[in-house]
Amino acid sequence: MSLNETILKIDNLNFGYEKNKLIYKDFNLELNKGELISIVGKSGSGKSTLFELICGNLKPLKGSIKAKKISSIYQDPYSSFHPSFSIINQIKDIVKIQKDFNEEIKHFCSEISLDYNLLEKKPHELSGGQLQRCSILRALLMKPDLLLVDEPTSALDNIIAVDVMKLLIKYLSNCGIVLITHDMTLARWCSDKIIRLG
Repeated sequence: MSLNETILKIDNLNFGYEKNKLIYKDFNLELNKGELISIVGKSGSGKSTLFELICGNLKPLKGSIKAKKISSIYQDPYSSFHPSFSIINQIKDIVKIQKDFNEEIKHFCSEISLDYNLLEKKPHELSGGQLQRCSILRALLMKPDLLLVDEPTSALDNIIAVDVMKLLIKYLSNCGIVLITHDMTLARWCSDKIIRLG
């Protein structure tokens, strides 16, 4: 896939939980590989609804959404992992295992300041920040064309949050990113385009 290839295209999207009260009306969005678009808005403005629509968990009332291979990073990492299994086993369940898999994991762990040995633990044995970094690790190892990212740094301290965002931006050579954030400073720093909702 080359740069400038479209990986997400939303045409004339209409959606609302009630037909006479639309959250989105004739909404359009196009994202190419190598681009990061931030969706900014207050709570209840429809940011997370947009992700559910892109993932296909909700159906538009009108319009179309076309997306290439998707991976997601959600704000609450505890809801992203099964409580009974180790992190590494849950990663292996959904990631295509390559010959250099262990080296790749160790490389990403180093990039996001995550102790490789924590991957042997179960989710409840990790802090929120550690588990969020595991969620980011898993999403990147899936090698998506489109990365949907919902408040990825909310559970992280400022220094690690900067490292995580730098890693995501570095990964833009492989994909496009749609970022949900309430942090306008962050959006201005990392985005090619900002869409304000509400």
